[in-house]
Amino acid sequence: MDRIQERLIKGLKAGDKKVFEEIYRLYFVPLSYYCAAYTGTMEDAEEIVQSVFLKLWIKRDDIIIESSLKAYLYKAVQNEAINLLNHNKVKKKYEHHIDELNKNTNENVQHKMEKEELERIIKRAMLRLPKKRRRIFEMSRFEGLKYSEIAERLSLSVKTVEAQMSKALKSLRKSLKDYIP
Repeated sequence: MDRIQERLIKGLKAGDKKVFEEIYRLYFVPLSYYCAAYTGTMEDAEEIVQSVFLKLWIKRDDIIIESSLKAYLYKAVQNEAINLLNHNKVKKKYEHHIDELNKNTNENVQHKMEKEELERIIKRAMLRLPKKRRRIFEMSRFEGLKYSEIAERLSLSVKTVEAQMSKALKSLRKSLKDYIP
């Protein structure tokens, strides 16, 4: 370590503000350019370098500089830059995760609302069917009965059930034509 470096370190550890200002003037700009290579922006780089100098001043009593002040500062800036990049990576991952959750939640809410609206429209269309035709349709579609079982329960012919189902489906298709692709 040369004499200038020793004087700067000694002055820093003694709390000499003039020495700290000298260190700041000597290294701020080159450290900022060095850091900008990591961060991609001069604004972030200058903020990191400011942070390093602030920590240098606050922890000046505890700092152990084994090589040179210059090497110490460059390493400190590099570490801070890497920490910021890692923090930003985690932050982006978290933001992406939150965006996906919000997107899925919004899609689910919208899907649920559309489904409920379609169910109301179908119910209204079904209520417009004549009572006996609606009953046949409900027994077939909601109770899962075969035409022969419906005919037996309602004391009708299978042909009548088929005809009523055909008319019910035609009427519902017509009522729901704007909602069914």
